[in-house]
Amino acid sequence: MTTQDANPVCRMHFNVTGMSCAACQARVEKVVSGLDGVENVAVNLLKNTMEVTPKDASQANELTQAIEAAVSEAGYGAQRTDPGAKNASAVPSRAETVAAEAAEVKTRLIYSIMFLVLLMYVSMGSMMGLPMPDWLGSHESGLLRGVLQLVLSLPPLFLNRVFFVRGFRALCHRAPSMDSLIAVGAGAAFIYGVWVLAEASYWAGAGQIDHALHLAHGLYFEGAAMIVTLITVGKWLEARAKGRTTDAIEKLAALAPKTAVVLRDGKEVTVAREAVAAGDLVVLKTGASIPVDGIVTEGTGSVDESAMTGESIPVEKKPGDALTGATLVSSGRFVMKALRVGDDTALAQIIKLVDEATSSKAPIARLADRVSGVFVPVVIGIALLTLVVWLFLGRDFSFALTCAISVLVISCPCALGLATPTAIMVGTGRGARRGILFKSAEALELLGKIDCAVLDKTGTVTAGKPQVVRIAPAAAGLETPLLMIAASLESASEHPLASAVVAAAKEKNLPTQPISDFEQTAGQGIAAKIGKKLYFAGNVRMVEAFGLTPPPAISAAAQQSAKSGETPLFIGQAPQEDAPGMLLGLLGLADPIKPDSAAAIAALKKLGIEVTLLTGDNQTTANAVAKRAGIDRVIAGVLPSGKANEIARLQAMDKRVLMVGDGVNDAPALARADVGAAIGAGTDVAIASADLVLMRSRLGDVPAAVELSRAVMRNIRENLFWAFIYNLIGIPIAAGVFASQGLTLSPMIAAAAMSLSSFSVVSNALRLRFFKPKLETDADAAPLAAAQPAEPSHKEKQMAQKIIHIEGMHCGHCTQSVEKALKALPGIDAVEVSLKEQEARVDADLFVTDDMLRATVEGAGFKVTGIE
Repeated sequence: MTTQDANPVCRMHFNVTGMSCAACQARVEKVVSGLDGVENVAVNLLKNTMEVTPKDASQANELTQAIEAAVSEAGYGAQRTDPGAKNASAVPSRAETVAAEAAEVKTRLIYSIMFLVLLMYVSMGSMMGLPMPDWLGSHESGLLRGVLQLVLSLPPLFLNRVFFVRGFRALCHRAPSMDSLIAVGAGAAFIYGVWVLAEASYWAGAGQIDHALHLAHGLYFEGAAMIVTLITVGKWLEARAKGRTTDAIEKLAALAPKTAVVLRDGKEVTVAREAVAAGDLVVLKTGASIPVDGIVTEGTGSVDESAMTGESIPVEKKPGDALTGATLVSSGRFVMKALRVGDDTALAQIIKLVDEATSSKAPIARLADRVSGVFVPVVIGIALLTLVVWLFLGRDFSFALTCAISVLVISCPCALGLATPTAIMVGTGRGARRGILFKSAEALELLGKIDCAVLDKTGTVTAGKPQVVRIAPAAAGLETPLLMIAASLESASEHPLASAVVAAAKEKNLPTQPISDFEQTAGQGIAAKIGKKLYFAGNVRMVEAFGLTPPPAISAAAQQSAKSGETPLFIGQAPQEDAPGMLLGLLGLADPIKPDSAAAIAALKKLGIEVTLLTGDNQTTANAVAKRAGIDRVIAGVLPSGKANEIARLQAMDKRVLMVGDGVNDAPALARADVGAAIGAGTDVAIASADLVLMRSRLGDVPAAVELSRAVMRNIRENLFWAFIYNLIGIPIAAGVFASQGLTLSPMIAAAAMSLSSFSVVSNALRLRFFKPKLETDADAAPLAAAQPAEPSHKEKQMAQKIIHIEGMHCGHCTQSVEKALKALPGIDAVEVSLKEQEARVDADLFVTDDMLRATVEGAGFKVTGIE
């Protein structure tokens, strides 16, 4: 894993102009890395950018001038682009830059093709049987055709003069590039054509007309024009393909609105998003896109956060809740206080993370970098050797020159240079769209190699907050009063488990009742009166304190609850003078595993990854969670420092370890692991220590990230393979090694092949845009939202005495079940059940509603036909 510094690392960003291939990239990196004060350099050929890490951040501005001067001296241009930096230059967005580049290349290409068609007609029309006027198509007009070819070849060469300017400039700086190969190849063909035309003119003037006409048939003007035109075709295809490599990030950036409505002097004013300042009050209405991050100060409604979290269900918001920029107001009206604006918003940070990842280098790219650094000089050497060898073997100069030019033109360092960055660019963009953010290309590469995944428990495998997972009533029909009483008591408690009990009651639309005489006993639980009866909620010691003994069924449920890692909470009615005490049942509370955890862990196992649960919790709870999640290996009771030691121990066993966590206590282990993945809903410390951030906070994104990493690396290996094979096969053929078998390449075919090689590499990388994990988990489906408590469907009828008409009672056992369930309900003073009348009469406090009575009786297994 990349080492995390205690202090923020200063990174300087530059736009670099004039680069055309991997050799250019290697040259820029070499001159900048040689400067004093430079710690690290990463040049991105795909984006034409450079990231420089200075040794001393305070000297960054002084170093800027030295870097720009060094790059300029090497034959390229560099401009610093960091916002706020001294001498920083304002630059257009990457989408605008790529679009402008594609438009400029397209214009050159159109005019080049127009003149090339005319040139080919003049040079080869008669051979192809095309109709030509006598003054142009006759044998005697050979010299005229030669002059016309010279004239028609000049526009394509002039339009594409960038190859010659950059190519010969690179040669002058003793750092030849791909442009140098094109410039030397096309230039040699043109100069050879001029020489032959001049020689033909000489022999024509000397009266040797037949010899002059023979020479005029061997011109290479169309070859020179064809080379630069076909290379331009490749550059245009490449420019168009490059524009699609960052579609994901560009679309994400486009989510933020251009304008915002803010309150100024009590009036709503529309301003540019960039003009919103921290502390401004922003007005948000239904359908509006949220411009910046902030907090709701007024209003309620729902927000579609799918763009940032992947959640397809709108999230309800109220005053005090956080809002994230680039999300959409589905309903309601808010007034939001802006907290984070500009480059501090969550959206801006996501884009920055992805940009930094695509600007960094994967270890696999180093091989291509080493080859690219010597590639062009070697190719020029091979071309010269080809020329000399063929001349030495007695072949004519035209054949030898053709082979040498073909070697120069077919060689493609560009494909080598694009093989890695294009795949990384597309892969990280695809990951960002799925909420998977890689902080570096190194993390992207290493993730696919991991064979051991270590998972934190709380907040990673589990939901991170307790829920009621078990309701065990002492008798059938007591579920409703059991939960209602527990929620009423816990509504006054500040215990961490209290909110879970109240939430469970709300999910079932059970109202909490007013309580009095609330009392909390340390180490036992709480007790309070509901109406005239005293109820309690606590552990087994509280049950014993009230002189009650859990029946066998409740004792068994308590043991099962503890074995499953749950916290049992006993609910009962305390003994009083006019009524004996009774135990109503127990609730089991636990931190449940996330809906997608089991599927995610199964997917990791299918990927050949060993899964370990690492937690500071006790062994019993950890074992229970591991069993439910399908984890075979558990390490429990570990301190934060011990987590890092456990990671180190696994690494000592030659394991490549992925650590997934969300808390401050996970930070040391995240930093120690080969790859650290932080849950997006975790702490800032955990996220800062990680190499990978899972924005959707779902464990299911871990196997998806591993599959994405492996897909990207497979794509890079394919690109590098074809780039190397292309050159290894193409150069010998171009040099005429197989000429005796009749296999040769003309410079025109070589130029077309060279152009297609770069285009094919970029196109292959673009396949990653359609990446989908093979092992789908629930993380790829829309999550289910918690049910919202509904309001009572009808008006509650409040009475001191009520008659409940019941259907389904057949014996004395049935009447006893109904009586027991109703007596356990808070607020019930007397119950009389009649089997003959099929009814129950109750004396109830005023807060007891018809819904409560209906739910209690029907919970016991009977049907209520009416209540009077």
